Amino acid sequence: MSINNLHFRVATTKDAPQLQHLVQSAFRAEDSRQGWTGDMGLASEFRIGVKEIESLMTTSESAFLMATDSTGARLGTIGVSKRGANGARLFMLAVDHQHQRQGLGRQVLAYAEEYCQLTWGATRMELNALSTRQTLILWYMRRGYRKTGDTSPFPREKFAEVELPVDICFIELEKIWIRLLEYNA
Repeated sequence: MSINNLHFRVATTKDAPQLQHLVQSAFRAEDSRQGWTGDMGLASEFRIGVKEIESLMTTSESAFLMATDSTGARLGTIGVSKRGANGARLFMLAVDHQHQRQGLGRQVLAYAEEYCQLTWGATRMELNALSTRQTLILWYMRRGYRKTGDTSPFPREKFAEVELPVDICFIELEKIWIRLLEYNA
């Protein structure tokens, strides 16, 4: 599927139930690639409520972006929020599990980066990925992200029933753009 077939828009609270389903099913989808989904037990326990989605999308300087096909079917989403004077945070990149492995994630990510640049003047994007999802981390790195060296704690209390690796955490990544100044000679 090419970018020409995707339509992007900012989601509204009316979209929250469908976004909740999209994110939850994408995060739970099985993928046979080693290190892509991380721990399947953990993935199967992932839950996010509609109210949490609504809260994230109505927070000041924050939005969910949606990718739809020509019929309006929701194929992908990503959350974005402004961070400081020139930064943006990306979160919950999700592609409908029936459309994964077709390049849609790359297109949704690229659109989110462009949205943040145009809307907030962002020159730095930040995101995180679960430490057990090494293939996903490498995927982000191929898109220009680099590990910052920082980590953030994993909310173990939400997954008390799942046996987790001792060192599980979120790996922080960033991508920085350098704006070239125009001048007339």
